[in-house]
Amino acid sequence: MKNKPIYVEIPINAPVEKVWEMSQDPHLHEQWDLRFTSITYLPKTSDDDPQSFRYETKYGFIKVAGWGESVGTHHKKDGSKTSSLHFGTDQKISPISEGRGYWRYIPTEKGTTFLTQYGYDVRYGGFGRLIDSVFRPLMGWATALSFDVLKQWIEKGEQPRSQYMRLFTSTMLAILFFFVWVYQGLVPKIIAGHPEEVSMLSALSSLDGMAAVKGVQIIGVFEILFGAVWLLYRKKRHLHALQMFVFPILTILAVKSDPSISIHPFNPVTFNASLWVLSIIGFLLSKDLPTASRCKRKRKDVAA
Repeated sequence: MKNKPIYVEIPINAPVEKVWEMSQDPHLHEQWDLRFTSITYLPKTSDDDPQSFRYETKYGFIKVAGWGESVGTHHKKDGSKTSSLHFGTDQKISPISEGRGYWRYIPTEKGTTFLTQYGYDVRYGGFGRLIDSVFRPLMGWATALSFDVLKQWIEKGEQPRSQYMRLFTSTMLAILFFFVWVYQGLVPKIIAGHPEEVSMLSALSSLDGMAAVKGVQIIGVFEILFGAVWLLYRKKRHLHALQMFVFPILTILAVKSDPSISIHPFNPVTFNASLWVLSIIGFLLSKDLPTASRCKRKRKDVAA
């Protein structure tokens, strides 16, 4: 069974010539495309020869190098441009053996529709196809994310490195808040039923005894659910904004229930203040984060 090719399309508010330059110049291309660490054009013997190039992709300690060539570039009368590619690698560590695809630039009233479609053969037979069932969606996501980074670089002027750093930082903050909420809900409230948690709830409500213990457990469940939201909800800026409002309230309630806790080591005042500042940082960083979701991932009837 033949694998479905990867298709990605995005509108960019810029003329075709600008998008062409930012994607065809290897020095510019390697800055925004997450799939490549470096791209080097090789000398041509004549202007009519295909443009050959070498590429490298690094994933931590793993480096994959490959070859490619632009086998057919033509300009159409309607102003659109198409660049057809042939690529591959001889390195056995890569699931990709060889592939083909194209980039197309279609002029519109608001700028350019930039799209790509490509497919590739995998090595190692059935085992390779099993690996590719995970690898191919990742390649599609990386392509779409890279297209949005290019879009924001062209439209808003933010460098790709800055966009990726903001995305990485925002992702780390989301993982941190997921851990904090799940841990605080699960360990001290549900598993341990910590006496301080119970006493704080008792001081702030009319609950006492087992009712307060049950109340703390219920709060713990809601905290775990809110932690899960940090992994599932895409618009992290909304969650940061909510926490900017919630953490000061939680701090006031904690001190109100027991003023002496404010002098404890690692107490709720310093803990919540730290999380409040991180929420502010996350709120500022998460504005207009690059995302693969802005791209169309299903092909319509477009001739290559």
